[in-house]
Amino acid sequence: MECRICGVPTEPAFRARIMGKYDAGYHRCPSCGFMQTDDPFWLSESYASAINDIDLGPVNRAVTGSRLVEGVILSFFDPAARHVDYGAGYGVLVRLMRDRGFDFYWSDPHCQNIFAKHFVAEPGRRFELLTAFEVFEHLADPIQEIGQMLEMADNLLFSTLLVPRRANRAEDWWYFGPEHGQHIAFYTRRALEVLGERFGLHLASDGEGMHLLSRRKVPERAFRLLARDGWAARGARMVLRRRLRQQSLLQEDFRAVSGHQL
Repeated sequence: MECRICGVPTEPAFRARIMGKYDAGYHRCPSCGFMQTDDPFWLSESYASAINDIDLGPVNRAVTGSRLVEGVILSFFDPAARHVDYGAGYGVLVRLMRDRGFDFYWSDPHCQNIFAKHFVAEPGRRFELLTAFEVFEHLADPIQEIGQMLEMADNLLFSTLLVPRRANRAEDWWYFGPEHGQHIAFYTRRALEVLGERFGLHLASDGEGMHLLSRRKVPERAFRLLARDGWAARGARMVLRRRLRQQSLLQEDFRAVSGHQL
């Protein structure tokens, strides 16, 4: 198989039982380190439920992710611009970001929109920042699908865990997730750098699970500080919120949706 990132012939890494019934190979690129499964013919079955039953983290990811997104926007992008959450699931992050005062919209062809029904991204609209939490490891064709994301925004903030050095069996890393079969693409830093080079984007990464591909050259040290969400990052967010007078959109959204005056 050719690497879906850089096109170099891959090498077999191991085999695993997908969803307890399909034997599939995992392959590693000797050039960029990207790992991929065989052609994932099982996806239609795997996505019978958009969010797999053993994924207990959607709410926690949205809560912690909203703090990071707020810090990144306040530090590097236009807080007054429109932003979009791609692969937004039930819309929890969109609602949290709007509660924090950011004009966020929902985009997800696979999942029911529960919390952001009135804030769906319109086709063809451009956004300042696109967020994609736990999306990249689901991409069957990363080049094509990242290209689609870039039609919506020039700046991509996303989460996906980087492949550890010792990941030679399915049992070596929980993130392979053969039991649900939805994770089919696994990145190294070099693989993300190759993606950046291909699309003319700059990479900033915390070296673990949070990454930014952007037309702007964001200082990686500052990005890592925000990703760690320590006291320094929290203090910076507080100062920037006060300086920019960032206000929640909750009451404004309620008036728009209900027609009521609070």
